[in-house]
Amino acid sequence: MARIAGVNIPTKKRVLIALTYIYGIGGTSSKNICKEAKLSNDKRVADLSDNEVTQIREIIDRDYIVEGDLRRQSSMDIKRYMDLGCLRGLRHRKGLPVRGQRTHTNARTRKGKPKAIAGKKK
Repeated sequence: MARIAGVNIPTKKRVLIALTYIYGIGGTSSKNICKEAKLSNDKRVADLSDNEVTQIREIIDRDYIVEGDLRRQSSMDIKRYMDLGCLRGLRHRKGLPVRGQRTHTNARTRKGKPKAIAGKKK
């Protein structure tokens, strides 16, 4: 089992897919990493040599912000918005959708379970 950026990536999957298990690496980043490491798209993680795993690890450490650092950076960005008191920060603080979605209906994921309002129905 290969361990990259503190994540055990699955051995039976192709390298292209397995790299997306790391937080902060998606499909495009995974393709770029495989291209830079000169790996075939069909190669599986179990078939990787130690040198190839080390090479992938070095590429990720050098060029990408992943896992804990990325989570920390995004949470700090949200805190900064909240401290500034800008609209995005206020929406984060209230637990409402941040990017302009409608809230009259929908937005249940962000707002939580519906709350009954007394005396509303007439």
